[in-house]
Amino acid sequence: MSTIQSEHFTKALLMLLDEAFDTVHGAFLDKNTSLFETLAGISASEASIPVGGKCATLAAQVKHVAFYLDVIEKGLRESSYPKVDWGEIWRTVNRVTPEEWQAIQDELRASYNRILDLIRDTPAWSSDAQIGGAIAIVAHTAYHLGEIRQALCTLKP
Repeated sequence: MSTIQSEHFTKALLMLLDEAFDTVHGAFLDKNTSLFETLAGISASEASIPVGGKCATLAAQVKHVAFYLDVIEKGLRESSYPKVDWGEIWRTVNRVTPEEWQAIQDELRASYNRILDLIRDTPAWSSDAQIGGAIAIVAHTAYHLGEIRQALCTLKP
């Protein structure tokens, strides 16, 4: 069986997370389309509009990503994934004020920074659950970034 060195996995994971959240490196996104770059151009009134007119708001999408990061962080730190109410955010985050919208973005940034710290502090990726959880962060974030960017196409044609 072949294995990869933990530092190679960590370096690749950090690069993919950086691309998803902050700085496009050309791995899977187009220039200037990372999550935080995308959010910088969204007002609170736009964040309050349901995606596709029927689904959760853009603000709920962002709040959900922060919540997901928090759940994954706890799971990776404690090797157990707590039972959570995944639907609460979809039911409760609707219209947001500019202050609420900024607070949601700040929460996402803080959750993301904690995940980065956790990854940097992980000396070895010793289980399938750890590796899967880490990779899922990129996939899950990319999915919601796609939802947000697709919704923006209808808001800002």
